[in-house]
Amino acid sequence: MRRQELSSLLIMSLGFLSLLLGKAEFRPLKATSLEALQLQPVWESPWIASLSPDPAAEAIVQQYLENLSSEGLLSSSQGIWVQTGNYPIVKHQESRPLSAASLTKIATTLAALNTWKPDHQFETLVGSTGPIENGVLQGNLVVKGSGDPFFVWEEAIALGNTLQQLGIQQINGNLVIIDRFAMNFETDPFQSGELLRQGLNVQLWPPSAWTQYDALPINTPQPKIQITGSVIVQPAETIGQVTTWLVRHQSLTLAALLKAMNIYSNNAMAEMMANQMGGSRAVVTKVIQQAKVSPSEIRLINGSGLGEENQISPHAVVKMLVALQRSLKPHGLNVSDLLPVFGQDVGTLIYRRLPTHAALKTGSLAQVSSLAGVFPTRDRGLVWFAIINRGGDIEGLRVKQDKLLDSLQRHWGAAPSLPKELNPTLRLNQGPYRLGDPKRNQLFRLN
Repeated sequence: MRRQELSSLLIMSLGFLSLLLGKAEFRPLKATSLEALQLQPVWESPWIASLSPDPAAEAIVQQYLENLSSEGLLSSSQGIWVQTGNYPIVKHQESRPLSAASLTKIATTLAALNTWKPDHQFETLVGSTGPIENGVLQGNLVVKGSGDPFFVWEEAIALGNTLQQLGIQQINGNLVIIDRFAMNFETDPFQSGELLRQGLNVQLWPPSAWTQYDALPINTPQPKIQITGSVIVQPAETIGQVTTWLVRHQSLTLAALLKAMNIYSNNAMAEMMANQMGGSRAVVTKVIQQAKVSPSEIRLINGSGLGEENQISPHAVVKMLVALQRSLKPHGLNVSDLLPVFGQDVGTLIYRRLPTHAALKTGSLAQVSSLAGVFPTRDRGLVWFAIINRGGDIEGLRVKQDKLLDSLQRHWGAAPSLPKELNPTLRLNQGPYRLGDPKRNQLFRLN
């Protein structure tokens, strides 16, 4: 059909449709040449822009890949996915699962939010097997954990001060550890018990404990609880020996725990989280359900990313990030509340040069450097991306990743202000998310 005939047919159809809808008198419209119509998409229109190809962005990424190839890095070992909204802008090896390093923690984060609510707190119960007489607990001090992955020096100091408020100055017995108690990321219960013994008594503090104490509010008391016996680890079934429960210690909220895990890319925290969810297989199952990730694009052996066997495609990484944002929205949170934010949080981002307000997760192994997250732009809104590189010069790869994101941000323009979709409300170690906050120690009513 010729263009002029197509134009006439289109105009006639529109006229007939208006007659049916409006019951108006039908008057044939004058045919107009399609060449005279302005059908070009307006770039500034947000919904049109999100569907428009972007040759300039494609050229920027292609140049990045060519630079890697010129240094002898295999193109097939590099993966990239960049999208705005739900529409991909640039992709390369996007569906191939690659060694993702600590981008694995994004999967653990999403799975954790599928297991617990963002305000969930892990409890550590403290009880005794005897009475308190003249400042001496005549019996054992029993600590029952439930998997708190961030019980550190500050928490032990606050717990010691709470026990002293109960009048306890000395434990005339053993420190008994049962169930899932870990301290300072030490998962061996006996070693964690030894660390707790030190934390409860200022006379036993190592330099690392003093360093953390100096970060606590001025005039924070220094506990001095002496334990005459030994550290003993017993199975959870022995909980019946407790005659009196003294303190219920609550961890930071799950959201704050995940923020800490991601800021410092803490492998021990990630492993503890994943193990409580049933291991790497359970994490993968939850991610597939939550983010609609293809099973062929994610293979995990743990929850931290240690080991090249942890493989995720760039496409799957971005799908997890978008699913994370979606799951947080009903709780008044966003990915900036759970991932480190450049210019605000330190940790793994401290020496990087990345887009302002970007919420990011880094990953590093001996031969792998990865980076994923989201950053705001003027022309394209939120830009979601994942970059997975393989090569020997990790520092050099990081510099190239930073330059790539800088080029893309300059192409699309920096966002004039922080969009509400990335405005964080959770600030780690501030307000209700402060380590060593005594308010998270609740006293049981003693008989």
